[in-house]
Order: sequence, then structure tokens, then C-alpha cells
Amino acid sequence: MELIKIIRPQQWVKNLFVLIPVFFAGSMTHGGSVAAAALAMAAFSFAASSVYCFNDIIDADEDRRHPVKCRRPVASGAVSTAQAYALMALMAALAAAAVALLGSRAWQVAAVIGGYYALNMAYCAWLKRFAIIDVCVIAFGFVLRILAGGLATGIGLSKWIVLMTFLLTLFLSLAKRRDDVLRMNRTGHAPRRNTSRYNLTFINQAITITAAVTIVCYVMYTVSPEAAAVMHTDYLYLTSVFVIIGLLRYLQIAVVDEKSGDPTAVALHDRFTQVTVACWVLSFIAIIYLS
Repeated sequence: MELIKIIRPQQWVKNLFVLIPVFFAGSMTHGGSVAAAALAMAAFSFAASSVYCFNDIIDADEDRRHPVKCRRPVASGAVSTAQAYALMALMAALAAAAVALLGSRAWQVAAVIGGYYALNMAYCAWLKRFAIIDVCVIAFGFVLRILAGGLATGIGLSKWIVLMTFLLTLFLSLAKRRDDVLRMNRTGHAPRRNTSRYNLTFINQAITITAAVTIVCYVMYTVSPEAAAVMHTDYLYLTSVFVIIGLLRYLQIAVVDEKSGDPTAVALHDRFTQVTVACWVLSFIAIIYLS
């Protein structure tokens, strides 16, 4: 069980971003595209798990002083450093095996995942010490996910999709940092080395700005001639309602409930968010695939 915890399979939901190019291109009914995207998603999941192992190894001492992270397998002593390194290597090997199944496009996807792996290793070892850079690295990691999905399926990425992915994940990362600031204010101890470079005033303004720009970007995408040409519809703007509601809900969770520390947990447990995302997906499907 502890070996399962260290690879954090619950975090694999983040890799659904790999499917975004297929979804927005209206290709979810194309079996070959979906299968290729699924392989790329599996490869990203294994690569991310390898990074989680490395992160838990190098952060073990710091995690032991954290009220929640002290329960992580390496920090708690449930998994040895040697076991964690072995699992890290296994996950990397599984990622490589999944990529190899992509055939002629394997080398392109491998380059993207390799870049993601190297970037996140640098993040774990060094880059996460720097405020602003840390959240930008996380957001860029999600851009690499959609790039891998596009390369695996041969689907070109719209500039709007790239911008929206970066902005949305930047918003979520900033909201997560807000939780760290709240903990620092309560305990007097910074959960991360760079938390002292954030405060509530800055975080609140940054979250508001990124949420507003994300909404504007999404609306502009839905009314763009490019989207109309790809989707063969002028009604995509109607889905904006659910994007606005979803972002407002997450702002409520972050600012009112003060529970934005784990976006994945919110996605998996907050019923309001789940219903909103489901409505957005269903409305998108109805407009693209059924109209």
C-alpha cells in the first residue's frame, strides 16, 4: 500500500489534459486517435509517478516537519530511499514502454515527455525554491501534456488551447500556494522554501487576474473563426457559462472555504465542481458531436 502511495495514482487524473487536443478537435469518435492519446496519457502518468518518487526522496527531511506531508511514505519511513529509487526507475521504464507503442510518432512524444521529466526534476531539486517561477513551471508542465496529446494523434494545437491550458493551470497553482500562505500565517512556519515570497494580498490579486484572463481567453476562443471552422458550429460560446461557474466555484473554495491546497482532491470530491465539469463536457459534446 505504501508503495502505491508514493506513485500517487490519484494524481493521474491531471493527465486527462493529454486528451484535450482530441476532444477539442472533435475526434473522440476516432478510435485510432483516442488509442494514441490514451498511450500518451499512460506514459505521462508513469513519468509523473517517477517524478513523485524523486520529489519524496529529496524532500523527506522537509516533509517530516510538515503537518500533512509527514505522512508521505519516505518521510514517515514506511518506504526506504532505496525502494523509492527502484520504484522511480520502474515508473520511468514503464513510461518509455508506453511511448514505444506509439510507432512512428514515438520519438516526438518521447521528446516532449523527456522535456517534462527533465523540467520537473529541476523543479524538485531547485526551481521550486523561486516564487512565481514555481507555479509557471507547473503550468508549463500541463502545456507539455496537451502538446504530447497533439503529437501522438497528429492533431495541431490551437494557440487558444495552449493559452487556456497555461492560464487555467496557473490559476490552480496559485490557489494551491494560497493554502500554503494560510498555513504559514497560522503556524508561523513556511510549508515551502518560497512561501515567504507570497502573501495573501499578492496571491488574491494574482488569482483574480488569472481567473479573469482565463475566462476572456476562453470566450474569445469560442467566438473565433478558427473554432467555428474546426467545430462546424457558432454555438460554442454557450459553454462559457460552465467555465465561468466552475472558476467562481474554485474561487469560493479557495477564498471562502480555504481548501484549495489540493486541486485533484477538489476535482475528485467536490460535487459542485464535478457537476459543473460534467455539464461543460456534455454541452460541448452536444454542440460538437450531436449538432
